[in-house]
Amino acid sequence: MILEVEQLAVRYHEVPAVHRVSFSVQAGEIVALLGSNGSGKSSILRAIAGLTAPSSGRIVFDSRDITREPTHVRAALGLTLVPEGRRLFPKLSVDKNLRLGGYARRDLEEIEQALALVFTLFPVLKERRLQMVGTLSGGEQQMVAIGRGLTAKPKLLMLDEPSWGLAPKLVTKIIDTIQAINASGVTILLVEQSVHRALAIAHRACVIQTGRIVLEGTGQELLGNASLQKAYLGI
Repeated sequence: MILEVEQLAVRYHEVPAVHRVSFSVQAGEIVALLGSNGSGKSSILRAIAGLTAPSSGRIVFDSRDITREPTHVRAALGLTLVPEGRRLFPKLSVDKNLRLGGYARRDLEEIEQALALVFTLFPVLKERRLQMVGTLSGGEQQMVAIGRGLTAKPKLLMLDEPSWGLAPKLVTKIIDTIQAINASGVTILLVEQSVHRALAIAHRACVIQTGRIVLEGTGQELLGNASLQKAYLGI
């Protein structure tokens, strides 16, 4: 297992957001966390990344207990979060935003190799390399956000709502790219609002409802169970 989450609980101002959630991710998998808005999915990712302190529970990454480790240590170990809303620097170029993902890396050749992968996945970013990120379309900005995550050379890439605010055609492009990233050897933990598309590429999925896991299974199992989709996913 590259990631083990054990009895994770998260509170905001004493209000429970996540209730003793446990799940694991094997190296090479795409695992999806699904559920309605406010169900606790993003809180789980933030706790794993170290941006939110859990009130209880344990997080093990690559056989190391990281529950109390700071965010920069987790990132150096190969744990990368692409947050919801992209969080880019609009007045910096595409190139500079991408390179910020590898700020902790010392091997310049590796950074160039990572950039080459990003430009292979997203050729339009190579064309826009010197353009200010704030002038890009929403879809292009999402490509930059994912590319920045890849320049960190992650072992586990966590994607929080990567299709947020995108047109259906661009959603398909992003989902296809997530599959390509996984095929290149990167493990993926995905929070995604496009349920059908997420289940179509996920090896396994967990359905989150009011901070609890209410359902688990392979992507195909959940995709093929209409009653479960209606009960827990609203589709």
